[in-house]
Amino acid sequence: MKRRTEQQRDRLAAHVFVCTNDRDSEYACCGDAGADETVDAVKSWLRERNAFWSPIGVSTTDCLALCSEGGTAITIQPRNEWFSDVRPEDVPDLLEAEFGPNAQRLAGDTGQTRD
Repeated sequence: MKRRTEQQRDRLAAHVFVCTNDRDSEYACCGDAGADETVDAVKSWLRERNAFWSPIGVSTTDCLALCSEGGTAITIQPRNEWFSDVRPEDVPDLLEAEFGPNAQRLAGDTGQTRD
């Protein structure tokens, strides 16, 4: 086993996790609320700004416990930001608010307050 913490800290300023949980249930899940399209929108936005994987990582994940029929759940770490009801068309505004229009705001506080 190799500890790679410092290498990743130096390489990644943030990591976007998008819930793609899909379950056979009467309850809402992100997999049924456009999760795949939302992941694609996140990756596209970051690629257009040359920020995909370095310095911002993207991963799909199971349930983030923010299930909704209205859209997908996303968390951005280590910023500890959590979003629900995210649709693909919401991604540009969400990521611009977090990282700046050209993904230039990678470290520290976004300088914005949230409701």
